[in-house]
Formats: sequence, C-alpha cells, structure tokens
Amino acid sequence: MSVDLGLSELPFWTLPQARRLDAFRRLRQLDKPVYFEEPKIPWVGKGPGFHALVRHADVVEASRNAEVFSSEPCANSVMDLPNWLAVYFGSMINMDNPRHARLRRIVSRAFTPRIIGKMEEDLAKAAVEIVDRAAAAGSGDFVDVVAARLPVRVICDMMGIPAIWHDYVLHRTNIILGYTDAEYTGVDTALSRWKVASALTKLVRAGHQLNRLGARMAEQRRAEPTEDLTSLLVNGEESLTPQELGSFFILLVVAGSETTRNAISHGLKLFTDHPEQRELLLGDFDKHIAGALEEIVRLSSPVMQFRRTLTRDHEMNGMHYRKGEKVVMYYISANRDEAVFDDPDRFDITRDPNPQIGYGGPGPHYCLGAHLARREMTVMFRELFTRMPGIKTAGKPDYLISNFINGIKRLPYSAS
Repeated sequence: MSVDLGLSELPFWTLPQARRLDAFRRLRQLDKPVYFEEPKIPWVGKGPGFHALVRHADVVEASRNAEVFSSEPCANSVMDLPNWLAVYFGSMINMDNPRHARLRRIVSRAFTPRIIGKMEEDLAKAAVEIVDRAAAAGSGDFVDVVAARLPVRVICDMMGIPAIWHDYVLHRTNIILGYTDAEYTGVDTALSRWKVASALTKLVRAGHQLNRLGARMAEQRRAEPTEDLTSLLVNGEESLTPQELGSFFILLVVAGSETTRNAISHGLKLFTDHPEQRELLLGDFDKHIAGALEEIVRLSSPVMQFRRTLTRDHEMNGMHYRKGEKVVMYYISANRDEAVFDDPDRFDITRDPNPQIGYGGPGPHYCLGAHLARREMTVMFRELFTRMPGIKTAGKPDYLISNFINGIKRLPYSAS
C-alpha cells in the first residue's frame, strides 16, 4: 500500500474532511506506523521526519509514558521551534517534569472544580447575552455570533482582561492557530519562501502582542493584587516568572478559547446533520448532555495532533523506535479507531463507553482545562437549545486550513 498520503504536507490538510478521514482509516489498517518525511520550511529548515501514531492504543500508550515519549523540545509543532518562536510558544506543554510539574501545580489552582463552580453565574450571564444577540439576528455566522464569544470572554475574565481587549485577543489567537491559512497570514500551500516569511512575521507579532498584554497585566497585579487568575499566578510563595507568565498567557487564551469554540461549532453541525440526536438531547437535556459533549469532542477532535520525541530506544506494540525520533499522535484518527469504537463515524450521544482522547491521552499532559471546557459547552448548549430549539446550520462550514486545529472559521446558521 502506498504511504504517499501527505500527512506532513500542507495540501493534505486542504482536502475534504471525508478524504482525510479515509486516509487515516487506511493508515490504521497497516501493521505498523508509517514514517513521513518533513517538508523543508523556508526560514526554519527541514526536520528528520516522524512516525504517525494513528491507533488509539498507540496514542494512549505514548501519552501515558512521558518518560520515553518526551514533550521536549517541542510538542505543539512537528518542526522544532527556533528560539525566536519558542520565546512566545514554548509553554509548559513543551516541557517534561520536573519543570512541567512545577508550572502545572501553580496554574492548576485556577482549574479546580470549586473555582470553576464559582464561575457558573458569570458563565450563565454570558451565555444569555450571547444567545440574546443570536436570537435577535435570526441568522448569521454562528462562529462569530456565538461559538467564539463565550470561550474568549471566559478566559479573559479569568485573567482580568477588560472587555475592550476581547476582540484584540480573539484576532491574535486566530492568527496564531491559523498561521497555515492564507486568510490569516497569506501563506500558500506551496510554502513559497517570501509568503512563509510574511506568515512567520505575523505569527511572531501576534505572539509578541499577546505576551506583552500578559506582561502588562502581571505588572498591574503585582502592584495592585486582585482576585483574578493573573494575580494568583504572579503573587504568592510559588509564582510564575515574567517569561513563564507570558508563555502561559498565550497558551491559555489560544488553547482555552479556540478548542471550545470549535467544539461548539462542530456540535451545532452534528446536531443539524443528525436531527434524531438533537431530539434525544432536547427530550432530556440533563440526562444526555454529558454523553453528547464527549461524542462531539470525539468526532471533532478540535486539537488534531501533538508531537513527542523519544528519549531512548523503545519497543511499543511490536514497533521499534530509536532515541531522538519523533512521533506525532493523531487524536483525530485515534478517536475513530474501529478497534475501540463501534461504528466510529456514527454520532451517538448515548455511546457508552466512550474513551475519547480529544483532551489528550492519559498522563501528565492531559488537558488542564477539560472540566472548564465541558462546563462552558454545557451552559452554551443549554441556553441555545432552550431558547432556540430550532437553530441549525444554514450552509457549509468554512474550515480552517491547519494540520493542528480542526477549526471552523465560519458557519452560517438560522434560528428556525
């Protein structure tokens, strides 16, 4: 079987989703992971290539075994980030213990069920205001009017960022996660030298601007502490350094807003395409919403992949990996593995068990904000389907061109 499926090439990620999912299905049928060459990227260079982990069992084992499958030097990019990029995007997801454990211990204070429980009133108020606008408009772009609004508002409110800055933050997160999409950065699929240079310049600028916003917030909170997350992170016995705070701020506003926003968008499309599942949910929302969220995340896999690097030679599921080699864990494939999920392409909000790994596999890097994401989606879908039970998509999604985020840039909706 040909292995020329192009996972490392940007044109592959412009294909219709059905064709990409079929490519992953064929890769799962092979005896062992396929090794892909990396393209040469102007101004960055050419990496050595990677093994594509596409089966659920392989992704789970690699996630769990962090001592062998390292997040250093880089987890959020197949290529090694040069220093001029790592200064902004070298957050704790690109670290192993003990550095990772220290940072996670500090920032986890903000993600306890007790703290998130205190946010319920603010979440509900924000959802009401967002749905007010959506209902009044009657139709429009669901991403802009609804899906993108709640997550960025929640994250900014957590950090103490005034509402006047919310659109500023959202625009820059779009650039950071859309750096391979021509709409945001001008890059082309051929990776033309000067277009890549322009895209990287915009990426660095967006990272620098968010970093500076976080730094200014930190300076203010050191001088005048409040009860927001920024104060919590920069004051106290254990606190983040300015560099750590800047990188974490970018991680939080990017990952914390984009992933939930895309899950909400995919959710509306799934419920539109499967009206029987919508009817089931509306028949008993409290009974089915938890299962619905897991199924939405499974099928959408908002974060499609993460990378690991071998710290030593290792044998896994009959495959020998060498020290220094890269593996890329494709959650979007593992979440449709026929060996784990019966009829994996079916949307079934009653699926049980549902060991989806859309928030990452088991291990130290499991998504810190998973509980918050579930609360946001629960509040948003409750408000939407209570007040706009007939809301549905009114056209095809406009998908983000990305090998990292399964993003929807625009999604037309109609209130009835």
